[in-house]
Amino acid sequence: MKEAEIRRLLAANLLCFFSIILTALLPAFFWDTFTVLGTHLTWLCICSVCVSTLSIILHLVLKPNVTPKRSSFAHKISRFLKCCIYFFISCILFHAIIVLYGAPLIESVTETFLFAVLLSTFTTLQCLCILGPNIQTWIRVFSKNGATSIWESSLQITTMCSILGAWFGAFPIPLDWDRPWQVWPISCSLGATFGYMAGLIIAPLWIHWNRKQLTYKSR
Repeated sequence: MKEAEIRRLLAANLLCFFSIILTALLPAFFWDTFTVLGTHLTWLCICSVCVSTLSIILHLVLKPNVTPKRSSFAHKISRFLKCCIYFFISCILFHAIIVLYGAPLIESVTETFLFAVLLSTFTTLQCLCILGPNIQTWIRVFSKNGATSIWESSLQITTMCSILGAWFGAFPIPLDWDRPWQVWPISCSLGATFGYMAGLIIAPLWIHWNRKQLTYKSR
């Protein structure tokens, strides 16, 4: 396994990590009343847009899943439209799953959907950037020993950390503490964000630590 590839992964992950921190700090210079908790829905939009934009740019620059085949312009347009459809479906599915887990069905619809968009940004969008709109490839990557590159291993870790972070973030909500961060969906979205950020740091470190044991085979 090449050390240069691990360093590229670490650099990309650190850019995503610090971009999330900037989404919490920079808007305050232009909007006096901006806070992550006080204007949480606005921050959800800013964070989702910034992470999405940076992820797409990094994908275009680093090209972690380059294939030798050249695709036509029509194929690229079709692929882009498929990615948009997959992302929208992911937002709807996450919204439904969140409601099934106890989120308000009618009240706080906007809050729930923006949280679903954030989760899709941390998970589905990353899959689309690295794996493309290929469900069979997604199933292969998230099966046991399914990763064929360090980028796919990193994708596994960040995706699981994001989902686990959102799940753990739900635990404080029913507690009678009357804290502002207990308002739906602040603790869940912060949990997902911290989980994703943790995954960004853990992934390259884990891959570097286990680089001698990891053997990737093309499938």
